[in-house]
Amino acid sequence: MDFRVHSFFESHFVQIYQEEKKGDSVMKCSNMLAAVLSAACLLTGCASGPADDKIQIEIVSYKPEAAKVFEEIQDLFNETHDDIQLTINSPNEAMTILKTRFVREDYPDIVAIGGDINYSGFLDAGLFWNLEGQPVLDKVRDGYRQIDKQLEFVPLEGEYAIPYAANAAGILYNRKLFRENGWQTPETWEEFMDLCETIQKDGFQPLYAGYKDTWTTLAPWNALAVELADPDICQQVNRQEATFAEAYDLTAERIREMLPYIQPNPSAYGYSDAATAFANEEAAMWAIGSYAIPQIRSVNPEMEIGAFVMPGADSAEERWLNSGIDLQFCVMADSPEKEAAMEVIDFLCQDEVMDLYLADQGGISCLKGDFAVPEELGDMKEFIESGKVRDFHDHYYPSEMAVDALIQTYLLDTSADAKEKFLKKFDTEWQRYNRDLIRRLQEENQ
Repeated sequence: MDFRVHSFFESHFVQIYQEEKKGDSVMKCSNMLAAVLSAACLLTGCASGPADDKIQIEIVSYKPEAAKVFEEIQDLFNETHDDIQLTINSPNEAMTILKTRFVREDYPDIVAIGGDINYSGFLDAGLFWNLEGQPVLDKVRDGYRQIDKQLEFVPLEGEYAIPYAANAAGILYNRKLFRENGWQTPETWEEFMDLCETIQKDGFQPLYAGYKDTWTTLAPWNALAVELADPDICQQVNRQEATFAEAYDLTAERIREMLPYIQPNPSAYGYSDAATAFANEEAAMWAIGSYAIPQIRSVNPEMEIGAFVMPGADSAEERWLNSGIDLQFCVMADSPEKEAAMEVIDFLCQDEVMDLYLADQGGISCLKGDFAVPEELGDMKEFIESGKVRDFHDHYYPSEMAVDALIQTYLLDTSADAKEKFLKKFDTEWQRYNRDLIRRLQEENQ
């Protein structure tokens, strides 16, 4: 096994142990690992299929919530292909199962994963096949191809994924309240602050937040950062060309400027609390991603939900949609059936199949074409079609760094030097958890 692969996944299991050790007992960790190994064993060989001469292609997807539509797509493919048998597995704890299988060198042919640091790690370990020159890449919107390139720890030649579906984050708003009160969606930070002030004076709560669930702090953080910081700031810091203290200064300032317009003590309320409050019209807006819409609708199916791009910048021309790759397909470098795997991916990228997926899962197509954009995201459509999209900054953050907790602590800090302490901590922790990568980049540039 390649040393990089072994090291990457060895550290993964150390992380599992460390996280679980903080819980009830070490036994909990052991049980979880046993369950994962058992599940991985069950998946091993599951693509063997019927004993005939068909080529067997296995996809492992990290989205169990899409299992039903993937089963439909799987059956449709198998009904229309005589030479290839497709199996799509969508297990719970898929990422852990995948890492376990990779350690055992038990690879599927294709993985369906998100565009985040897991993808970066797999790519850096040399697990994915270079797709450069594959015609299907021409179907992918340029903005999402660029997002994938920026996820590379070390710049590589070629392309290694087919971006498929994306999500977006910004400001969800209550269209009915806006219409009834004559409020206009803002295009600059000043207009956004003025809007919050107007809503508050009109007797309504401008914003709601559920910062008890620390990950929700990343929604406004990411949406601001894509406009206020360079999209490759993490790579710049790794190359020792910049610091977060400088790059994130305005982002850190403006996320605090939102606090007077959020309900009191937002860290006492979680994600579900915020979804319920917004659905019940207790606030006019919520800084969150499109993924929250189904939960809002479960509370208030008739709610008129809209979404606009976070206006973090000082001019409308500087606005970017915070959008990341929710699902993409990567062919494993060790797959013996790459030609058949590409035939599967070509099928998945047909308009009719994409329509099936979007109808079931919602989201935004990463492929060019006249695909439906969810009604709620209509205000973001022009950004999607023009390619003015930038990735979630937290897709580059090591999970061990716990940036969400850092942001929550910062927002609770009332001291005069809160911002300076937070940004210094951000730089310190980044150097701590990325030291090996930083050292490697330094050595390669010598």
